[in-house]
Order: sequence, then C-alpha cells, then structure tokens
Amino acid sequence: MPFEASGAGPARPAPARRGSRLALPVVLGLLALPLITAAHHSRPAPYGDHVSVHARVDTGATVPGLRTRGRAVEAYERTTGRPRWTYTREGARPLALLTAPGHAVTLWDDGLVTDTARTDGSTVRWHRAIPGSAAWLGTPAARGAAGVLNRLDPRGRMLAVITPQRIAAYRSADGDLRWVLPAEPGCAFEPARSVRHRDALMVAQPCGDASTPWTSQLIAVDDLGRLVPRRTPLGNELPDGAHGDVRTRAGKELAPPR
Repeated sequence: MPFEASGAGPARPAPARRGSRLALPVVLGLLALPLITAAHHSRPAPYGDHVSVHARVDTGATVPGLRTRGRAVEAYERTTGRPRWTYTREGARPLALLTAPGHAVTLWDDGLVTDTARTDGSTVRWHRAIPGSAAWLGTPAARGAAGVLNRLDPRGRMLAVITPQRIAAYRSADGDLRWVLPAEPGCAFEPARSVRHRDALMVAQPCGDASTPWTSQLIAVDDLGRLVPRRTPLGNELPDGAHGDVRTRAGKELAPPR
C-alpha cells in the first residue's frame, strides 16, 4: 500500500514549558545555599574571638562570677560553679579582668582590651589596642598587668588603661576614647602603684630626676581627666544631641563624642 504524506508537515518537538526554564535557576540557587552558608561559617572570627555559651540565660538571671582559666575568660554560676560562657582569642592569653555592671573587660597579652556582655556572653562589644604595650606586658616589670585596668567612676562607666607611657580613658558603653594623659618627660606611670581615694584614682609617676618634686610624681585622675584647677568639663555620656566643650586639661584635645 503506498504511503500517503500527511498535509500537517513534519512533526515538531513539543515546546519546553516556561515553568521548566524558570525552575532551573531556582534549583541551582537552592543547591548553592549550603555552599554559601559553609563559606560564611568558615571565615575567621574577627580578632580571633571564640565565645561559647554553655547555659541558657533567662531574663533576670543573676550576675555571674568571672575568672581566667588558662587561655580563657570564664563566666560561672556563683552558687554551683558551673560555667555559663567562655571567651578565648586565638594566640592570646587573658592577663587581667575588670568587672562593671553588664561588662566584663579583659586585658590580653597581645595588648588588646575587650568588653564582653557579662550576663550571657552574647557579644564582644568592642576591641581596643593599647599602642606599644604588648612588649611591656610580656616583661616581669608588668607584674601580671596589675593595675592596668581601672574604673574611673564608681559605676564603671569610664575605664582607665594605665601603661608606663600613658593613661587612656575609654567609655565602657562603646569603647570610645575620651582622653589621653601622657607621662611627663623622664617619668613613667606605675599601674601597680595606683589606689582609689574617694572619686579620684591616684597613680604613681616616678621620675629619674631626683630633683623632681614628689608632687609631680603622683597624679590624680577621674572620669574627666587629670584633676587640676579650672579644667574644662568633658562630656563622656553617650551622644544624645547635646554636648558641651570636649576639651580637657588632661593633655590632648579629642574629637567630639561619636
């Protein structure tokens, strides 16, 4: 029987559905999500920070105690001694701790100062480097960094970092540098020889010149800087849109609060 050609012409492949073309990029994107997530988690933590939370903290939880254990800062329950959180930094060891309401300030042997949320360890609020301090902190003269960290007011809103070369004051809330007081030429601060007297922090500043009067070898500071007559007030509060002059007689003029 002879073959009769159909008038419909040669058969054509069925057109691809539009939904299939749209689905391919979506599928590829979903497959890439695990790779993106893995790349995010593989990035090194800033400053080598590693915070591990060991116990869930509810609202109104008691303030934990703080201690150093080896290369870690540890917050622990005062009643049971169980750790609440630990904080370590790669290649660094904690030297000193300073506590304030809500704050756990740590000095590390590489010259970095950090502030961690004390109750739950949820965040490391800020990091500040102390210029030229790492070499000094590794010497016997540093005496385990005794006195390097000090409060400048009873509530711990201002922090003093004392090294032989200078005293630097930071706002605890955000680590903002508020003022710097350099040691007098030929003299050096001794952090371990500091003591609080009422609202002032007294710091020894021995000088090599025997003729230097003793009054110049002991200074007094508070949250506003060095205690001297007629000093210019310094606004250390968090920015709220109204600030006065930010100059201080402590030694250097600083930028307006940020």
